[in-house]
Amino acid sequence: MKRCVWVLLLLTAGWAQAGRPCEDKPLTVQQIERGMNLAEATARQLEASGAQVVLLARAGQDLSKYGVQWSHLGFAYRDSQGDAQAAQPVWRVLHKLNHCGSARADLFRQGLGEFFLDRPHRYEAAFARLSPALQSALMPLLRDKARVATLHEPRYSMVSYAWGSKYQQSNQWVLETLALASQGAESRAQAQAWLRERDYQPGLLRLSTATRLGARVSMANVEFDDHPSAQRFAGRIETITADSVFAWLPRAGAGDAVELVKP
Repeated sequence: MKRCVWVLLLLTAGWAQAGRPCEDKPLTVQQIERGMNLAEATARQLEASGAQVVLLARAGQDLSKYGVQWSHLGFAYRDSQGDAQAAQPVWRVLHKLNHCGSARADLFRQGLGEFFLDRPHRYEAAFARLSPALQSALMPLLRDKARVATLHEPRYSMVSYAWGSKYQQSNQWVLETLALASQGAESRAQAQAWLRERDYQPGLLRLSTATRLGARVSMANVEFDDHPSAQRFAGRIETITADSVFAWLPRAGAGDAVELVKP
């Protein structure tokens, strides 16, 4: 076990620059063990599900005061082109990560271990199997580095407006890319129109004026100027939450109900 942990430390030593927190403090052995235990449990459940592509969520931050359980979504897919000698099935995660709390973000392809080594608030996960048609459409798209970035907007705001195009947060890229795979959207506006037609309802965050001003002044990755003025001044912030996506999938016939992973 100790040898395994040290190997993981070496493998993840340079990863912090790709992730959101970019903390100088190294991960503890306990954090690595808990993250890898969650990754292993997730791999087992994903394999048992029979799915090839799912939406996978982690609880990176405590958002309970906003009524939100899961903070971050990504696509997890079974990589049949991975290591044929691997003892365990190879699952990859493709997701969007904010650069160290800056106003920029990019797409990253990681293993399950890396996905859960981001100092999560809770060592739990959730996933939803997508419909067979969506899985078939997504699999080649997720492997195509250029095409999967079609709707990626690098300008990032943690609370970007669900129906806007100025910024794009991580869950928003996932949902718009799902629309791209389903109906071949060529723009974010087309993807959002498809989602509106299928009655997607964004998450609603109720933020006081003090909270909005404080976040805007102190955090480079938070902007509110893309939200309609009337909603913004009323403290009604519509953004894409993992919880709202999970609620929408079965209703739209796009996927199954969420499944929990608790190692």
